[in-house]
Amino acid sequence: MEKMVIVTTAEEYQETIFKLFKKAGIETFSGSDIDGYKKRSPFFYTSSWFPSERGGVASNLFFSFTEEEKVTRLFAYIKEFNKSTDTANPIRAVEIPIERSI
Repeated sequence: MEKMVIVTTAEEYQETIFKLFKKAGIETFSGSDIDGYKKRSPFFYTSSWFPSERGGVASNLFFSFTEEEKVTRLFAYIKEFNKSTDTANPIRAVEIPIERSI
């Protein structure tokens, strides 16, 4: 059964994600640079004199439509990586079932 997997990570782990996708057998995926935000006070959003100033953490979002067994392997590799890495920004992933696709 086909699934969609979405992975978010701090930019510093981009190469790690590439390796984990490959190790899981996921050869086709898409990615985008995003800004990651954690809880901040309302003051943070209004304190900048320069609205174009970047306020978030440089992050990445990746997604792929792939087979369920590959997603299962990827989750195991991500879980193992997160356990072995002391970080406040672990790699996050979600699995979404696909009802229909064209």
